[in-house]
Amino acid sequence: MKAKKQAPSGIEPTKSELEILKVLWEHGPSTVRFVNDELNSQSRPVQYTSTLKLMQIMHEKGMLTRDDSNMKHVYQPVEDEEKTKGFLLSRFVENMYNGSASSLVMQLLGNKKTSAEELKAIRKMLDNIK
Repeated sequence: MKAKKQAPSGIEPTKSELEILKVLWEHGPSTVRFVNDELNSQSRPVQYTSTLKLMQIMHEKGMLTRDDSNMKHVYQPVEDEEKTKGFLLSRFVENMYNGSASSLVMQLLGNKKTSAEELKAIRKMLDNIK
């Protein structure tokens, strides 16, 4: 049996945890209040206490670090965005496409009207891989 690949921090983030991570990756180390305000401006209404509890849980899981040297606690992700996205994409490709990246790409290009600009960027990426 194949060993289960672990997330960079050993934890696979939930959808709600990913929303928080996205805010922190985009804006850098932040307070719970700032993260909560950003979540409310981007998506559905979220209670401050819910954001606080989830960020505390993420800290306990080792997904976030917390600087509590000041009165306001400032959180930041343990893993960078690219590493986390790479792990999640690998898991997705493994689970949904039996590890075949080409199957994923074919599905993406087949399901979406790809613009000439996007195709040009894809060709450039492929040329750079050679």
